[in-house]
Amino acid sequence: MRVFTKVDEIADAVGEVLGTSDWLEVDQARVDAFAEATGDHQWIHVDTERAAAGPFGGTIAHGYLTLSLIPFLGQGVFTLDTPGAKLNYGVNKVRFPSPLRVGRRIRLSVSVGSLTELPAGHQLTLGQVVEIEDEPKPACVAETVVLLLAD
Repeated sequence: MRVFTKVDEIADAVGEVLGTSDWLEVDQARVDAFAEATGDHQWIHVDTERAAAGPFGGTIAHGYLTLSLIPFLGQGVFTLDTPGAKLNYGVNKVRFPSPLRVGRRIRLSVSVGSLTELPAGHQLTLGQVVEIEDEPKPACVAETVVLLLAD
């Protein structure tokens, strides 16, 4: 795992792939909990019988569930241990190229996109790719933005 303690270390890593996380199985219980938390109970996610006859042969995870797992998976790849607060600022680009079928395993690949100085600190963009085990296309590709506030 890569640990950044100074902003200069992050600047030196721009363009680098930081690594990949461990695999995580996305099970129906996680999908159901996400459906409860968000109110998104579309049958393709939660109705295992109906989804079995659907286009994917079973239930699939919500795209936003997959996106929301990026911070958790990212903990196994890198840590921002720099002074000051770190804030999720947003996402510049998100795509869900392949459905994530429930019961499949995913992992995250992270790369450092850019680091921009701001009056309040720095803005960091990260390339995030959520891979599905044994699938040619990822479940999610995103460019996330983190604000590193000055201490």
